[in-house]
Amino acid sequence: MKTLSLGYSPCPNDTFIFYALVHGKIDTGDLQFKEILLDVETLNRSAIKGELDITKVSYNAFGNLRDDYCLLRSGGALGRGCGPLVVSKRNYSMKDLKGKRIAIPGELTTAYLLLQLYDPDLKKNIKVMPFNMVMDAVKKGEVDAGLIIHESRFTYKAYGLKKVIDLGEWWEKETGLPIPLGCISAKRSIGSELINKIDSLIKESIFYSMAHKKESTEYIKNHSQELEGLVIEQHINLYVNDYSIDIGEDGIKAVQALFEMAGEKGIIKKSLLSLFA
Repeated sequence: MKTLSLGYSPCPNDTFIFYALVHGKIDTGDLQFKEILLDVETLNRSAIKGELDITKVSYNAFGNLRDDYCLLRSGGALGRGCGPLVVSKRNYSMKDLKGKRIAIPGELTTAYLLLQLYDPDLKKNIKVMPFNMVMDAVKKGEVDAGLIIHESRFTYKAYGLKKVIDLGEWWEKETGLPIPLGCISAKRSIGSELINKIDSLIKESIFYSMAHKKESTEYIKNHSQELEGLVIEQHINLYVNDYSIDIGEDGIKAVQALFEMAGEKGIIKKSLLSLFA
């Protein structure tokens, strides 16, 4: 048996996607996977150190990992109406936030990349913290605004917060493309044959979870920051979609547009390497 380290976040979309793969629900042949559940920014940092064979990373991080990691077609988070939000207690506009303290869920997150693409000046007074602490920091007045991701888009109103902007919506209007948030990447050194096999297994794992939705519920709830069933269901329905099964031509165009825009601003290094193995 060949054991590969597999990193993904405890968020419902990821645990839904990988449930069958790591619980022996599908035939993985001579492969077994060691699951490593960490928040996405920690996964980004681990990938930069080359610590994981296969891992979920933000597209922001992946843009600077392409020498060592390639993109898998399955398992990622892309879509429409699913982008990060900037929230605050006050009725701020984005112009009002210049010079204000903004909490972000990590400097390598795609959310932070989008914030910089929207207005580079907003990066001057950021405060980095785990994504699940951002809304509380805004509520307590420790920061003036927060950049929220994951299931926070479903729960921020319960914290008494207001949406300043939906950066995914802004991206879609600017480009006409879906927003690429996170992807599954694999070390190029594994080899293209094995990488393609892993890609197929992830797709099969998604199909299994879609056909056996109740089966993975306990596993998903055990790791989710949000325990309310409806929020978990909304999260999965939004972030697990056709692009999760296969990135598709639209998704590839979206990634290329993101990297081109970020490359022009010097946020992501330009690369001539293919996205894929």
